[in-house]
Amino acid sequence: SLMYSHNARYFDLDNFVVTSSSITGPWAKPVFLHSVGFDPSFLHDEDGKSYLVCLQWELREGDGRPDCIVLQEYDRHKQALLGPLVEIYRGATTRGCLEGPHLYKHNGYYYLFAAEGGTGYGHCVTVARSKSVWGPYEGAPNNPLLSAALDFDESDNAEYLKPHRFNPESPLQKTGHASLVQVSEDYWYIAFLCSRPFVPELRSTLGRESSLERVYWTEEGWLMLENNLKIPHLEIESPPIHTYKTLLHRLPDCATTWFKEPLPAHFITPRYPQSRFASLSERPGFLRLTGKQSLCSLDVVAFVARRMQSLSVVISTQVEFTPDDWRQSAGLVMYHDHMNYRFLRITYDEAQEKPVLMITSLTNGVREEHRWVELENAIPIRLGLVVQERTLRFYWTEGSGKPLYEEQRWQQYGEGFTTSELSDEFSEYGEFTGTFVGMACEDFKMHQKSADFAWFDYQHGVLG
Repeated sequence: SLMYSHNARYFDLDNFVVTSSSITGPWAKPVFLHSVGFDPSFLHDEDGKSYLVCLQWELREGDGRPDCIVLQEYDRHKQALLGPLVEIYRGATTRGCLEGPHLYKHNGYYYLFAAEGGTGYGHCVTVARSKSVWGPYEGAPNNPLLSAALDFDESDNAEYLKPHRFNPESPLQKTGHASLVQVSEDYWYIAFLCSRPFVPELRSTLGRESSLERVYWTEEGWLMLENNLKIPHLEIESPPIHTYKTLLHRLPDCATTWFKEPLPAHFITPRYPQSRFASLSERPGFLRLTGKQSLCSLDVVAFVARRMQSLSVVISTQVEFTPDDWRQSAGLVMYHDHMNYRFLRITYDEAQEKPVLMITSLTNGVREEHRWVELENAIPIRLGLVVQERTLRFYWTEGSGKPLYEEQRWQQYGEGFTTSELSDEFSEYGEFTGTFVGMACEDFKMHQKSADFAWFDYQHGVLG
């Protein structure tokens, strides 16, 4: 789904299919399917037929929440939908906010997975089945299959977060929206969404995470969690090693990235491809970012980042940057969205007529500047940040050298910040993304000033 807006709960979106003969590409151009609702998913049946299942969003008077799951046949050769759109499911609980459908065929039954309760603390996974792909579907007797929240009735509540449904007994929260995978004959798992919020604040700096839970089939043909409960484990047994397949790409847990072409796939950019403002060829061995708009912009921002994967990390980079105007900045960012970030940046002070180092923080759009220091030798500068769960601290040192994790004689810059403000629950402007760490360059004077980054180091844990 490509979502354009959900203002006033109008979900303006288009659904597309993109195909390739190989998982590694090249991929064909997107083909439009429909705009009925989000969370589309295909079932490719044993008889060669295919079906598209998705949520149908209801906006008519008296409703205003996800309405039902709909199904339509799909012609793989023509890449087109066939026949009518058929309603097949309205949910198995009274939690409301039905979404996230997936269809599977197993032992003569069609199994429909769905999410209910909203993508918050009332989230859950429900299962239904039918002998016909068109239904009718009967709900599993043990619904919900998985949930951190106890049963409740909020079918008229379209609010997704529902923090009052927090369950202190569950190690994972917001658990729901699952898909089913068979690793071997005896190993079945569900992959699902979850969060690990700070308590009691109920703020999740890592946003929505992905998790696995082992499941098994009962004699009656229904799925159960391996622990025979509904609350998932924090850790589970992995399948036998011979069942693993080679991963095409794995996000490195800890690594120093020395920049060369191509830029590693775990580095991402907002809205535009990196070629719009980043180059690895203009100065070989460096990532050159050419400054664009401010980090507050929803258009072109010279920002290259990776997702934060752990509640405690040590990040550092080495940068060469010679600003000559106060509208030019470059440095290291911890970022949740365009109105919530912390930016340790090199910029220019006109009164001192020299570069300075300072921190800019945005908290739900409220901007603050935090102390600055003159830079006598501005090339290069090493910048670092340390996140230890709720606390963020910035570090810096002049000259080239090792990352902060290896060489810990850097100066702490300024006071610490709370990380919990960089979270879905706190932000008024963005959600579901989690927090990013990365490199940025601003030039909202001429969009020409560039910064050269030599490396970027990401490590789990804390400074020793």
